[in-house]
Amino acid sequence: MHALASARSLESGERRPIRSATWAPLVLGIALVVVSFAIYLFCNRSFNAGRGDFFYLADAFLNGRTWLLGGRGAWDNVVIGSHVYVPFAPFPAFLLVPLVALVGPITADTWQPIVNAGLAAIDVGLAYALAARIGVIRLSDRTWIAILLGFSTQIWWVTTRGGVWHTGHLVATALTLLALIELFGRRRMLLVGLAGGAAFLTRAPLVVAMPVYGLWVLVRDAGDVAFTARFRRLRVHGSLATSAVRSAPLREWFLLTLGFVPFLLFYLWYNAERFGSPLESGYGMASLPAFLEAQRRQGLFAVAHLGMNLDYLLWHLPKLIPEFPFFRPDGLGMSILLTSPGLLLAVRAPWHDRRTWLLAGAFVITLVPSLLYYGGGWLQFGYRYALDAIPFAVALAAMAAARRGRIALGWKVLIVFGVLVNAAGAWWAYNL
Repeated sequence: MHALASARSLESGERRPIRSATWAPLVLGIALVVVSFAIYLFCNRSFNAGRGDFFYLADAFLNGRTWLLGGRGAWDNVVIGSHVYVPFAPFPAFLLVPLVALVGPITADTWQPIVNAGLAAIDVGLAYALAARIGVIRLSDRTWIAILLGFSTQIWWVTTRGGVWHTGHLVATALTLLALIELFGRRRMLLVGLAGGAAFLTRAPLVVAMPVYGLWVLVRDAGDVAFTARFRRLRVHGSLATSAVRSAPLREWFLLTLGFVPFLLFYLWYNAERFGSPLESGYGMASLPAFLEAQRRQGLFAVAHLGMNLDYLLWHLPKLIPEFPFFRPDGLGMSILLTSPGLLLAVRAPWHDRRTWLLAGAFVITLVPSLLYYGGGWLQFGYRYALDAIPFAVALAAMAAARRGRIALGWKVLIVFGVLVNAAGAWWAYNL
């Protein structure tokens, strides 16, 4: 019966609310967030990343500056005269402005483990909410989807390690999940544009997901009624161009663009203000260790880096050792098939539903910029750049669970395997 109800919900495009007639889903969701926060804080409380750049950038914004008064470390800074610039996208700093305004950047920086644990716990809660919105009926299965994101991917590692490199991943994941929750719900494209724009201003590769959000309004349900109706009109009318304009969801696209454009304009202004060019983000100017500098000379984005990144994403394996935890990563990368095998549940999503193809497309195209990027993600456990794309895979996994009515034992075993691997990653965060 659960499977039949889930299938009907997904097929009809019914917008399932997160709340139900009882308090159980809400109470479980809150409990999941609280427990996740406790686990993350237990793991990261003793790790000092030493790179709370976003706290100091928030202070700079509060004082009308785009630069820091001093560098936070030797690498990943852009130093021009006495000004030290942060090359990383700045939206997380805006989120931290209220905290920094209250306690100052130095104190706020010491609270970085708490902040990151809170952000990661929010990601877990949003994954739970997304599963509910997609139509996963069983509360236990919603919980499995949340665990898949929060503890069977690199979310656990980046939360434990902290630092400017990792806080952005936590924020971008939350923003992408918010966009997906809205797309599977009321589809208010202004809100989707705002979430997508903020995600872009947090992790630039996510800009390529915006066209997918735009296409979403053409595919409103599993039966593709809206999609089919729009394009049937192209065959009926004599002028393809005129018919295309008439059938296009111009209002939705305008609202999506309206939400996104302020973030794009700020990005261009911010770059021009710092470096004299709206297209210079600072990544091409940042200080680097010698081996990364050599890679960047081949191109900031280049096909030359594709083999390296595919290796870190798909094939790179740790070294087996005789003592606990019985394998040792090298910090360059680790196959996603080892760290997050539960994501393979995504392949069981309903492929007759065009939303499945849009999510799969978003997953692939969001990976492309990172696969062409020189950095590789070092130092890391797994391939942290995949976090830009993983929310789309998690949504596919939730669609699979909703379609089939439950998550089978085999998939739960894979999720647990990933949890164990990433728990070892939390240990290696202190010992690598």
